[in-house]
Amino acid sequence: MWDKGPVAQGVASRLQDMIRSGQLKAGQKLPSQRILSEQLQVSRPTLREALMTLETLGLIQTLPARGTFVLDPASQAPRTTWRYDDAHALRDVFQTRLLVEGEMCRLAANAIDSAAVTGLTAAADAFEDAWHRQDLVAHVEADLALHQGIADACPNRVLASVYGNLKHLLSETQRQPIPNTDPGRMEQSIAEHRLILAALASRDPEAACRRMQEHIRNTARCAGHDL
Repeated sequence: MWDKGPVAQGVASRLQDMIRSGQLKAGQKLPSQRILSEQLQVSRPTLREALMTLETLGLIQTLPARGTFVLDPASQAPRTTWRYDDAHALRDVFQTRLLVEGEMCRLAANAIDSAAVTGLTAAADAFEDAWHRQDLVAHVEADLALHQGIADACPNRVLASVYGNLKHLLSETQRQPIPNTDPGRMEQSIAEHRLILAALASRDPEAACRRMQEHIRNTARCAGHDL
């Protein structure tokens, strides 16, 4: 599994900050992974996960036999990077999300408590705030936290375990559309999160499932797939 946890997230954030501040400039080639891992004092597997996250978000690009380069979002066409092409089709993963997350949301609506709703609301707030600050790493991490929070609130622990076992695939579909997401669509996504939370808070299982599936379908559309 690719997930190296908060350490990789922290490395991705550090590199993103270096890109945003101009310390790493558009077009600049990054040092080798060996050198960069030594400079950042992290393991190479953790560094690779951080780099793959940044590539999925459209901040860097790895070119075979040439190295990894910082991208200039203003001069680059929208890109999509799906790291699991050799094993799982992106469309199939989105379809799986429809089934698993839709049902988890439906079941969670009957079991969720006020503390969980508060936690989900905080994640939705962080998701919106990070987008407006253009902190893409924090933005995606807040998105992952919101969806994980719904899994945690699902009373069917077998279904939640299925989600956990597939999380490396499912969470990548949350990162993958970011380079193709225009501001209007992101505002819609923010609103979709609020509608999901409203359905959960009102203990409406069918509305919660429907809102989650609408959100996933719209996200898939950003990635080029109609479900």
